[in-house]
Amino acid sequence: MGNVIILGSQWGDEGKGKIVDLFSERFDIVARYQGGHNAGHTVFIGDKKFVLKLIPSGILRPGKKAVIGNGLVIDPAALLSEIEALESAGVEVTGNLSISNRAHVLFPSHRMLEKMSEARPGRVSIGTTSRGIGPCYEDKMGRRGVRVADLLDTAFFRSQYDSVMQEKVTLAKAFGIYEELDLGRIREEYEALAERIRPMVCDTALLLNRAIRGGKTVLFEGAQGTMLDVDHGTYPFVTSSSASAGGASTGTGVPPTRIQGVIGVSKAYITRVGGGPFPTEAVNGVGERIRQRGNEFGAVTGRPRRCGWFDVPLLRYTAEINGFDSLVVTKLDVLDEFDNIPVCVGYQCGKQEVAEMPPTVRQIEKLEPVYECVPGWNASTFGISSFDDLPIKAQEYLEFLEDRTGVEIGCISTGPERTQTIIRRGSRLEKLIA
Repeated sequence: MGNVIILGSQWGDEGKGKIVDLFSERFDIVARYQGGHNAGHTVFIGDKKFVLKLIPSGILRPGKKAVIGNGLVIDPAALLSEIEALESAGVEVTGNLSISNRAHVLFPSHRMLEKMSEARPGRVSIGTTSRGIGPCYEDKMGRRGVRVADLLDTAFFRSQYDSVMQEKVTLAKAFGIYEELDLGRIREEYEALAERIRPMVCDTALLLNRAIRGGKTVLFEGAQGTMLDVDHGTYPFVTSSSASAGGASTGTGVPPTRIQGVIGVSKAYITRVGGGPFPTEAVNGVGERIRQRGNEFGAVTGRPRRCGWFDVPLLRYTAEINGFDSLVVTKLDVLDEFDNIPVCVGYQCGKQEVAEMPPTVRQIEKLEPVYECVPGWNASTFGISSFDDLPIKAQEYLEFLEDRTGVEIGCISTGPERTQTIIRRGSRLEKLIA
């Protein structure tokens, strides 16, 4: 048992929320390390559905501590709304949640800039959630951001806010994208929000490292997926943060030497939201069939997800980037009624084989997937909790993916509930979370 990262191995929406919730029972602390409230983790517990956007899924386990790390950008109003919704459902949050004083603060001006920027003539739309995440990260990297620690220092915040906002107004007007904002009223609102989150704010890097030294274990929760990582994904159709395993250290302040394992989460097929290349996308009625069977609509936005077949080369690439010790495969039951299941086992560009993931979207868009068809099982896997109870052909499908990707499949999800999960005995995953 050690400190473990759980992250998406595709384009996000792989079912990380359920898996983090499931495994968090075995850890002392769950720490989110990147993203904003554009990411949605859906967890079902009995007849209750929880959609978490900023707060780690581990908060749903009574007594577990949750941390929002320095790598996140935080809209305080969205965070407090999420806290109120959880507490009204009987979840204890304020006593168990710690917020990094080094996380950056998101303002309405960030949303304005993103909406207008996405709609600007001549710009290629990325397909963002328009929640201001990208512009907030731009401010962070441009060294003009407002951090939570600044927000809590009222006198300093007022002078910093006025300076930063005036700069944004000037910039927005110059580009013709300004919409009227009551900056004074917004400042007052944020000062009030600051007082409400103040009791939860601390140096979370110090908190986590002290806890680890004291023998506590940490589960690190990623948002989005590796193919949306700002460095390693399908740039520029990516998020604005480090969604891969490396982001766990930079986004929490915990050294990589204190992290013992990395677990990837993948669907039994693949989906993507927004623009960008998608080599195995099923653009005909098959894609719609997967979408309806898998209820593939965004947890935060409700947008329909693009659907397609499992991509082995993509998984091999994300395994290389992250160093997966094991893989969780979710939504196996969505494929229960398919006679044959195509799996992309390679790429071609014209007559040439492509062995590595190209760096540009222009190159990726030219790729032609090479498929092998695996027989379907035409039987229900829904709710099965033992690998041996799966239909033989479903077992063979998983073993085929395991063999072609070179990554152990240590866990299979067969439904949204905690109990609808298989953990394979003797797997590396079982040892990591034991």
